[in-house]
Amino acid sequence: MALHVEMVTIDSVDPRSLADFWTAALDMKVVADHDGEYLMLKGAEDLVVGLQRVSEPTAGKNRVHLDLSTKDRAAEVARLCGIGADVVDEHQVPGFSWTVLSDPDGNVFCVGAEE
Repeated sequence: MALHVEMVTIDSVDPRSLADFWTAALDMKVVADHDGEYLMLKGAEDLVVGLQRVSEPTAGKNRVHLDLSTKDRAAEVARLCGIGADVVDEHQVPGFSWTVLSDPDGNVFCVGAEE
């Protein structure tokens, strides 16, 4: 197949402000800033996160979201809340649990861990 995922883009009414949250959350740096309209964040992994200016805030749950994994879900959720995330919901199925959070712009994402 000729396609591969290179970047995930998150909508924001203020991409530069939201970059503060996501660079801290994912240990990334802003590698491109296109006049505050579109920013690209990059870390040690191959994935690039884009932050794109939109005119209106997120209304309701976004249809595509990041699923992040960790060995210590409680510690990561606490860290993310400390830098501006809010807990939206908790879920658990046998062998796996995850927390749904929202970033400062209301975009949801999940942090999960195997049990």
